[in-house]
Amino acid sequence: MPTSAETPQRVASPVVADDQGSPTHRWRFALAGLIAASTALGVSEAAAALFPGAAPPVTGVGGAFIDVVPTPVKELAIQLFGTADKVVLLGGILAVAAVAGAVLGIAAARRFAYGIAGFAAFAALGIVATLTDPRAGVAGTASAIVVGAVAGSLALWVLLRAARPRVAARDVRRPDDPPEFDRRRFLVLVAGTAAVAGAGGLVGRRADGRAAAVGAIEQVSLPPAADALPPAPAGAALDVPGLSALYTPNDAFYRIDTALSVPRVDVATWTLAVDGMVDRPLSLSFADLLDEELVEVDVTLCCVSNEVGGGLVGNARWLGVPLSRLLERAGVQEGAGQVVGRSVDGFTAGFPTEIALREEDALVAVGMNGDPLPLEHGFPARLVVPGLYGYVSATKWLSAIELTTWEGFDAYWVPRGWDKEGPVKTQSRIDVPAASAQVAAGTVAVAGVAWAQPRGVERVEVQVDDGQWAAAELADALDVDTWRQWVYRWDAAAGDHTLRVRATDGDGQTQTEERRPPAPDGASGWHEIRVTVA
Repeated sequence: MPTSAETPQRVASPVVADDQGSPTHRWRFALAGLIAASTALGVSEAAAALFPGAAPPVTGVGGAFIDVVPTPVKELAIQLFGTADKVVLLGGILAVAAVAGAVLGIAAARRFAYGIAGFAAFAALGIVATLTDPRAGVAGTASAIVVGAVAGSLALWVLLRAARPRVAARDVRRPDDPPEFDRRRFLVLVAGTAAVAGAGGLVGRRADGRAAAVGAIEQVSLPPAADALPPAPAGAALDVPGLSALYTPNDAFYRIDTALSVPRVDVATWTLAVDGMVDRPLSLSFADLLDEELVEVDVTLCCVSNEVGGGLVGNARWLGVPLSRLLERAGVQEGAGQVVGRSVDGFTAGFPTEIALREEDALVAVGMNGDPLPLEHGFPARLVVPGLYGYVSATKWLSAIELTTWEGFDAYWVPRGWDKEGPVKTQSRIDVPAASAQVAAGTVAVAGVAWAQPRGVERVEVQVDDGQWAAAELADALDVDTWRQWVYRWDAAAGDHTLRVRATDGDGQTQTEERRPPAPDGASGWHEIRVTVA
């Protein structure tokens, strides 16, 4: 028995502090959960590069999210973030995963079974979401995600042990001494685990096939067009600083699609099917397409999500095989009123067969502005159809052209509330001066572009404040299927002014003043800006 003069002693086993709910401890547990979740994602991404047919889980979940999110939310994302919407979505997914991981870490600190259950649920969700991508193999995808979940669980166990204040065995301590927390050990483990997560994600991104796909594109040598267009006439391009180029550079061409991860297509094994309601189904390799008598066309494409005055429109010189030629070769059956383009990632777009047969400039395109199609714009082949918004016609990463009835199939965007036909509306845009710009008094070049495929642009007019409409000078027309540059020389007086523009198409129809949003069949209204003349 100890005397009153003796200091109480005890031999302690490792114990967990009994104040785990304190804010100090919670942040450690939350950090442990966040890093563990990051590890699960990073290892899954790396494992997806190793298992045949596996799809990256982050992009798989993002793709499934795009498929189910309401149309107004998608429209808002495009309006707010433009072509960066996919980057924002991926960032949002990672942020949600981080928050969920932090919550899971706090819960698992009380009972580790919660952590196991959480990672199992994440794995199940990831597998179900990722397998909505038709490119994803079941076994490879499930294996990669399960490996990631196991790695995340192990990381959580290690980090939670390090996050808890503990009393080492055989320590001699006073009863009122608080347990000690080894901050350095915890932070070293956090840093090491985070490095593993980052390395896994980097390996997964590097091994996703993009470099190989870009390399394959660089090896493609496009044959010259059998029916080549002459260079654009000098009068088709106006010399106005800030005006959109006559041909939009490939790296500046807008990109709006549902693919979070750009499909990587092996041209050595890729084929294009022309099937459905046809007499003679076709199967064409990439080499078969290049062996065709290729033609060049100038066509402006625009996205139905483009706001009045927006930038989701671009003009290019396309090289490819006339769609009508392939359909005639296949033999379109009676009643086949719809052409459906199918992408390798499962996306579909459908439009009337009569347009495909009538429009000489409708192509299965393999080239864009003198180069093979860029990866982001549909390599190895895509559809280009003048006069229709891209959501009903411009299938990228094309895998099949299916003939079916008009009533028998609704393509991707139609069940989501968009119009089934999608004809392009007459539109015009002011490029210069910029909105809210300050310009000097005197002659000011007000310039922009107008488009009305396939009717062409006949006239463009500009209104200053509420004055009379004045005709703008038009550049020479490339084609009825392309945009047309215009300029109005304005004698600007000091003050604040409103500038408006409107266009009239080749049928004599002037674009409506009625302002409508993009959904469900494209925006309408006159583009206007405010400027200050000093």
